[in-house]
Amino acid sequence: MAEIKEYISTMGASSAPSVSDVESLLKRHEWFTVARAIREHLSGEHDVRLAAIAAGRAVGALRRHEIDVEKLMHLSSEDIIDRFLKQEDLRIVAEEGEAEQIQTDPDLEEDDDLVSEQLAEIYLSQGLKEQAIAIYRRLSLLNPEKSVYFAELIAQIENNN
Repeated sequence: MAEIKEYISTMGASSAPSVSDVESLLKRHEWFTVARAIREHLSGEHDVRLAAIAAGRAVGALRRHEIDVEKLMHLSSEDIIDRFLKQEDLRIVAEEGEAEQIQTDPDLEEDDDLVSEQLAEIYLSQGLKEQAIAIYRRLSLLNPEKSVYFAELIAQIENNN
């Protein structure tokens, strides 16, 4: 091991080893994995022994992999949207004379057309018991002749909790 340390120290920090330097080191120390990785990098030739031990050791970290810069710099549509949303002072402003109030929540409280037994059954099948009970109560108020029927349905739902 002292010989390897001495060899590395004599190479100097500014000079890169040549393939022949690494070959001479490997003739003396065939087991030296780092030298095999350096030789593979310098010569571009595949080292069979290095590949054989790579599965059991972290030799893959010694190899340099080519980086696809174009793939790395490619922006997906999600990246473009995220970049757009992160920019400051982005807002949509209506022009003068176009001021219009926009309703974001639906106003379903006064619309009786959306209240039906089928909707209540859909809520029940989805496990939304409170919404189904609210629909049945509104139906009971809209149809007084069926109020007993709706009251029984409400009681069944509440008892099944």
